[in-house]
Amino acid sequence: MSATRVFAARLAGCSVFDPAGDRVGRVRDVLVVYRSSESPRVVGFIVEVPGKRRVFLSIGRVTSIGSGQIIATGLINLRRFEQRGGEVRVIAELIGRRVGMVDGSGQATIEDVAIEEVGQGEWEVGQVFCRRPRTGTFGKGETVFVKWDAIIEKATAGEAQSATQLVASYADLLPADLANAMLDLPEQRMHEVAEELSDERLADVLEEMPESEQVDILNQLDDDRAADVLDQMQPDDAADLIAHLSDERGEALLDLMDPEEADDVRFLLSYAPDTAGGLMTTEPIIVSADATVAEGLALIRRHELAPALGAAICVTLPPYEPPTGRFLGMVHFQRMLRYPPNERLGTLLDQSLEPVMAHTSAAEVSRILASYNLVSLPVVDETHRLVGVVTIDDVLDYLLPDDWRSTDSDEPAPAPARASKPAVSKPELTGRRTRNGTR
Repeated sequence: MSATRVFAARLAGCSVFDPAGDRVGRVRDVLVVYRSSESPRVVGFIVEVPGKRRVFLSIGRVTSIGSGQIIATGLINLRRFEQRGGEVRVIAELIGRRVGMVDGSGQATIEDVAIEEVGQGEWEVGQVFCRRPRTGTFGKGETVFVKWDAIIEKATAGEAQSATQLVASYADLLPADLANAMLDLPEQRMHEVAEELSDERLADVLEEMPESEQVDILNQLDDDRAADVLDQMQPDDAADLIAHLSDERGEALLDLMDPEEADDVRFLLSYAPDTAGGLMTTEPIIVSADATVAEGLALIRRHELAPALGAAICVTLPPYEPPTGRFLGMVHFQRMLRYPPNERLGTLLDQSLEPVMAHTSAAEVSRILASYNLVSLPVVDETHRLVGVVTIDDVLDYLLPDDWRSTDSDEPAPAPARASKPAVSKPELTGRRTRNGTR
């Protein structure tokens, strides 16, 4: 039997099953519409199905809500969800909103919303869990349960809505999934969430967003915060982003960044966008020929290391920061696994792998990676010093069209009952690099 009252925040991440018991997705939000004289009516759920696509599940197709799961009829329109006018997302837009009390007892912030079943297949917002402002220096404010008609929504010009609860509900998402979730939010709400994220988390998310949204979010941050976020990004991603800013803002942020990080970014900006130098990252694993297999494996075990960078280790003469001493070769991690821990990496070099020059075209880099089934490719300068590596994800980002994150080439036709709006293309930004290979 369905529960008669559930809290929206607790539904986030709950599994959605069909009548046969097969999971079809996870709940990401509850969708309601306001009514003039009654509490908001629940119209359905935003569900994330395989493929990271967010679709609409009508409340009329839900047969049971409870025990941390939702049972649906199994008939779900897989058209990508698009929010209509008048629809409000409870978790993304309502939670964190400041309200006033009808009884004149002051203001509070919505921390959760309870939806209640009022009839067969009919749900509406029942009680609202609110927290009053704290009265002392320490601790939190008083909490109170009130009915919807006991609150008045307040909107102060220039006042941001709290995104603390929303960020908490997104805590389990991978950076790419969080980026997609943020792109689905209204613009102002997306900026509020960005403000709430830590520098490292926001950096990871920005790396997964299209350039236009990256620039939009970064332009909303003050220079000090923006520089801190850029410090946390991979140098090649930071260079791409700075290249899309105005010259004045880009130079100002570079001056505020950590000097070593800024030097790496300036170094990458000196290369043409359609070359190996323009695609590479300057943070590969670099060791001496005397390093052992045990030392190499320890380096690639670091959790912050991108998988593509951990696929191989570069061996050079000193110094070991790009541009290094003479490049000697690469050792693939699979080969390290076949040798004892005390084996010297200088004896395990891949003699068949030739590095590319920094001015090598992106097309040639792509052909080499594909021809030899490589994950990364070393890049050297005219004196055979290692300056970086190009990884397969860098090449894919370059080759794929600008809108690859949102293209649904295999989407079914929209259902007549909930047709989607035609997609509106966004103006293309120009800069150091665009993902379709043009400038």
